[in-house]
Amino acid sequence: MIATDALDFRLLNEFQRGFPLVSQPWAALGEHLHCSATEVMARLVSLRDAGKISRVGPVFAPNRIGASTLAAMAVPESALPQVAMRVSAFPGVNHNYRREHRYNLWFVANACDEIALERLLHDMGAATGCPAIALPLLEEYHIDLGFDLSNGRRTRHTVGPVQRQALTRSEWGLIDRLQDGLPWVARPFQAVGDAAGLGEGRVLATLSRWLADGMLRRFGVVVRHRELGWRANAMCVWQVPEDQVSAFGHALAAQDGVSLCYRRRTAPDWPYNLFCMIHGQGREAVEARRAALADQIGLGAFPSAVLFSTDCYKQCGARYQAPLERAA
Repeated sequence: MIATDALDFRLLNEFQRGFPLVSQPWAALGEHLHCSATEVMARLVSLRDAGKISRVGPVFAPNRIGASTLAAMAVPESALPQVAMRVSAFPGVNHNYRREHRYNLWFVANACDEIALERLLHDMGAATGCPAIALPLLEEYHIDLGFDLSNGRRTRHTVGPVQRQALTRSEWGLIDRLQDGLPWVARPFQAVGDAAGLGEGRVLATLSRWLADGMLRRFGVVVRHRELGWRANAMCVWQVPEDQVSAFGHALAAQDGVSLCYRRRTAPDWPYNLFCMIHGQGREAVEARRAALADQIGLGAFPSAVLFSTDCYKQCGARYQAPLERAA
């Protein structure tokens, strides 16, 4: 963890979830931290400007609204910077990384539905000359990057069946107004509600409901781990028989140090179906944790690969756009 003072660290670490959904949240944070609302806002703005947080706002659970997929391209090394820039320019891309593999460009793509998502990936392939493989989520075991910045421990959450939400036009408007996070004003939920044509009370009630029903994974400070000292991360994948993958996935997801864990669809030249992400403050720590987990859970017998992230081309919250025919 890169050095910050005690108050900054508490803002970064304690409010990745459990952010107060009240009329004056900065004042509520200040009361908790024994400082003023003005200082809370000033510190969060400073942390944002330093690149240590991206926003204070919602993190939506995958595939509850719209459609999304992890995708990858095998890009010639000489063309990688240009291709990465073109992929990142698509508004439907919210994460884009270089990883150590023949498939060296990995990104998350979002669209209003599966048809639009397929079109988006086709357009990316046409624009870059590099067709993408789509590896959509099939089963979630643990997805939450809001882990403890001092020791890597994380909050477990109950995983239920994915149920895509049918949203009203006003709810889509609320999502649109929150995609860049809360505004830095004393009553941010009132400002968001006014912009979306809703009252403050309805905004707070809607966010509370979305948290309760699982559409929102969390609401709070969204940190940038690399800028806070967690400089190494690896996507670790295994080829597990389909009748065993769920058992191994749940066992893997139960371990500290695993920030993401899920089953994804395979592709003709991508046989791996069990994925997890491991973050660490150095490559050696990630490699050691991965080896220990594989040995502990019994994954060593299966074909596997470790894809370290080496460059981050784009990292922001997912952008959601209402399907016009559903936004009534």
